[in-house]
Amino acid sequence: MQQKRIVLLITLLALITSFILLSFFVVYYPIPTLDHNISLFVQKYHSDIFDKMMLGVSFFGELPYSLLMVVLVSTLFYFYKYKREAYFTLSILLSGLLILGIKNIIDRPRPTAFYVRLVEINRFQSYPSGHVLSYVLFFGFMIFLMRKLHHLPLITRRIVTYFSAFFIITIPFSRIYLGAHWFSDTLGGFLLGLICLYPLCFFYLKKKRG
Repeated sequence: MQQKRIVLLITLLALITSFILLSFFVVYYPIPTLDHNISLFVQKYHSDIFDKMMLGVSFFGELPYSLLMVVLVSTLFYFYKYKREAYFTLSILLSGLLILGIKNIIDRPRPTAFYVRLVEINRFQSYPSGHVLSYVLFFGFMIFLMRKLHHLPLITRRIVTYFSAFFIITIPFSRIYLGAHWFSDTLGGFLLGLICLYPLCFFYLKKKRG
């Protein structure tokens, strides 16, 4: 058990270090060539149908729907007597303050029509991707809970797990395809999402065992 904790701690420190280094990189290189090339590659083949599909993937990360999704799922947990799960799920909303703070500090501009094809216009700064962070944190926590709540029907746990995994995998491609983010934005959002997911799962298990 002690060895497992050490491995998890080292992993968390590696994630935090990677995020900090990436943050410094995007400050000094707002539009890296690699980011631009990846965007051009992802957007190379596009259509109206694919535009709608990618907008659909990003739907749950848009305000106010992202807030409603968290509140709705928390309410369902509470209604079915999973009060601890409801409270922990609701705490995910605090990540919104974190992402806004980091966006303002880094202050990286969004991709423009000069560089990429814009399907979606966004208001806030580019780095890190709030959509990717929220998907990794929320859907990642849903996958985690489905592995712990053995009282739930197996079919329910599998559906939620596959559904959540699908959105975690596809959201980075969606944000790049829509011209909303650079690749490094999505990478930063993914790293930060994992960093936030770690203490959420840790305190959930710690309180449960206590």
